[in-house]
Amino acid sequence: MEFNSDARVDTSQIEDARGRGGGGGGGGFGLPGGIPLPTGAGGNMGCLGVVGIIIFLAIQFFTSGSGGTGGGFDPQGGNGVSTQNLSAGDTGADIQSCNTDPNFLKRDDCRLALIINSVNAFWTQYLPQATPQKVQYRTAVTQLYTQGTQTGCGQATSAVGPFYCPNDEKAYIDMSFFSNELQQLGATNTEFVQAYVVAHEYGHHIQNILGILQQGQQMDQSGPSSGAVRIELMADCLAGVWANHATGTTDSSGVKIIKSISDQDIQSGLDAATKIGDDHIQQQTQGQVNPESFTHGTSKQRYNWFKKGIDTGELGQCDTFSGGI
Repeated sequence: MEFNSDARVDTSQIEDARGRGGGGGGGGFGLPGGIPLPTGAGGNMGCLGVVGIIIFLAIQFFTSGSGGTGGGFDPQGGNGVSTQNLSAGDTGADIQSCNTDPNFLKRDDCRLALIINSVNAFWTQYLPQATPQKVQYRTAVTQLYTQGTQTGCGQATSAVGPFYCPNDEKAYIDMSFFSNELQQLGATNTEFVQAYVVAHEYGHHIQNILGILQQGQQMDQSGPSSGAVRIELMADCLAGVWANHATGTTDSSGVKIIKSISDQDIQSGLDAATKIGDDHIQQQTQGQVNPESFTHGTSKQRYNWFKKGIDTGELGQCDTFSGGI
């Protein structure tokens, strides 16, 4: 994945909360290697993340002020997150420095910021064209954090993984997820895999804008054909739609953001999709597969829907509610 060194990072789309430290409420437990497991399932659909069983999805915890059982979120506050900025993150530099750092493309956070810029730029232009009602896109901010943070959906810890909160329309990412949990599942930590994760969360933002999250909330929240699974597979497809158009996105001055995405990049993303299927994760962590507890879809489904978005580049091809999945 080749980024354009002439592109300018729009840091207004990133909230840098790294280094605040602190954790969320209790709950959950870890396997050797630090893979967290959920303590339960169910609840209403709130915030949504890219990974299934190893992540405490806010389906279980976030309902606009009411909490669920178990898990790594404490909507009531729990163990508060420290507001002291102990560190800015990966390089000790705040995200604002991406536009003054001559080596910014060597920094994970700056490249991730460009991906966020690209995703926002794409949907701003594409969404009104792709919807009969010419729905206008609302730019969503991504917060980068470490250990824990307070969100519009409650308090979160890093165990949650990347997720989207519809209450404040923000995506939340602790970048350690890419080198820790994701790799523990067998995925390769490439720039395009990181882009897939970001674009998936922004897929949930599109669903929120279009009212599709509410549609999914009215259905069962676990099971092979549940509303939760349909929501997540659609977000995978929407991530693929962005990927199809990514090299055509530009910054505010019209400078191309992403120069190229190779076939190898695409394959790494598709491989990551298979590694975060419910069946694969359950087999890895529990030694057995229980379809009735699925919340994100199987490896094959995630691969197929992500690829469908990549191949077609059309929002209309991402309908996971009208038929079989």
